[in-house]
Amino acid sequence: MMNDLKIARVEAGLTQQQLAEKSGVTRQTISLIEKGKYNPTLKLCLAICHATGKTLDDIFWIEKRQNKNETSDR
Repeated sequence: MMNDLKIARVEAGLTQQQLAEKSGVTRQTISLIEKGKYNPTLKLCLAICHATGKTLDDIFWIEKRQNKNETSDR
């Protein structure tokens, strides 16, 4: 699953470990989510959004953003 978690985490000034602690998971889980190798639950997505100060759309709704870019390129 593609996402912008790493960007959101860095913008929030958090390490993977800090985000993991704030979200109630391990650092390895955050790493796997960032790599697109783990599909988080909605509950975890919301915890990550709260910890980073971002919305679900900001981090996890890549398709919507790609469609906007395609429209603006025309």
